[in-house]
Amino acid sequence: MIRKLQTSPQNRKNYLSWIDLLKALVQRDLEARYKGSIIGNLWPLLNQLSQLLIYTYVFSVVLQVKLSLKELPANDISYGLWLFAGLIPWITFISGLTLAATSVIRQPNLVKKVVFPLTLLPLVPILSTFLESTFGLIILIVFVGFSTQTIHTTLLLLPLIWLPQLLFTIGLGYLTAGLTVFLRDIPQTLGVILNLWFYATPIVYPASAIPEQLSKVVLWLNPLAVLAEIYRDLILLGEVRHWGEWGVTSMIAVVVFLGGYWVYRRLQPAFADVL
Repeated sequence: MIRKLQTSPQNRKNYLSWIDLLKALVQRDLEARYKGSIIGNLWPLLNQLSQLLIYTYVFSVVLQVKLSLKELPANDISYGLWLFAGLIPWITFISGLTLAATSVIRQPNLVKKVVFPLTLLPLVPILSTFLESTFGLIILIVFVGFSTQTIHTTLLLLPLIWLPQLLFTIGLGYLTAGLTVFLRDIPQTLGVILNLWFYATPIVYPASAIPEQLSKVVLWLNPLAVLAEIYRDLILLGEVRHWGEWGVTSMIAVVVFLGGYWVYRRLQPAFADVL
């Protein structure tokens, strides 16, 4: 116990230096992603808006999907806002996860440096993507404000959903990043799984469209479904209708984070040998 107390100031100093390094790496990653482009970091917003327009046209205009939300008028714009609210956490999740999966194999020079904290590598793309998503979130809140003439106070609860969202993504990021060093098929396999996962998640269609016997399974065991629903609750409706699912998702996120981090740390000593 005495030894731990004696080394704790040094540990705190190391953690602070890691935080500073992580901030610098995230800033460098954001700058490098769109270096030389004219509109720079606005590209993520344009990508999200393009998907919004495509899905709105296909599902609202072609397939005639209609929503009945008491807080929003029944028109195509309302469907677009509802769709965008579900797309934001999904796009943030898949973009951060797919980049995190290859974060170690893309940096062999850093892996072979003894003094570099490899724990930070999967965190950088995930945090960068999360910060980029705030552009779309701000635009959504502004559009909802103009459409409904209301800004809901439930927006103050958004940080409570960001935490499980980050923990869940980081946990899977650690898991896939560690496994990819030894199994290079992981990124391709992940792409297939995410495609199936997308259509199993009520993002482009309402949760009410899922058969009743399956809806509870989806909302209780699919964290991305809960994230999409709660984003819509907080931003569009001004209420929270999924407290229980929120709690379960938070517990799943903690378990995934701890499990992914444990696997990553176990595999980490062999990274340099393989790369």
